[in-house]
Amino acid sequence: MKNIKIKKGQRAISVQIMEQLPEFDHPYNLLEVKKRTDNTPHLNLIAYVDEKPAGFKLGYERNGCFYSWLGGVLPEYRRMGIAKKLADEQEKWARENNYKTIVFKTRNRHKAMLLFSLNNGFDIFKIE
Repeated sequence: MKNIKIKKGQRAISVQIMEQLPEFDHPYNLLEVKKRTDNTPHLNLIAYVDEKPAGFKLGYERNGCFYSWLGGVLPEYRRMGIAKKLADEQEKWARENNYKTIVFKTRNRHKAMLLFSLNNGFDIFKIE
């Protein structure tokens, strides 16, 4: 069994993971990430499998809600429950910091993310 740990981490590590994710056609660079998160409460979680970065989840406060902005798990580490562990830790942190709502956006082409969100109790409230 693999040793999976979720830790708060540096945004640069999240950017490195994002650059390796096939779903991100145009990954954000560190400057863009910092611009969005530097002046607002934010949480950056890194998932490690046997001490190697395997996934991340990054969010920040937006309009009084916690906005789960970016996240993903490297293909070789999928189907290990890492996305669920990241989401659970993010939700725990949001509750502890008095957020009542977590919001995120996804695209219809990301079927796995749509299924994950519905299976974890999220509601679709807007389609563009």
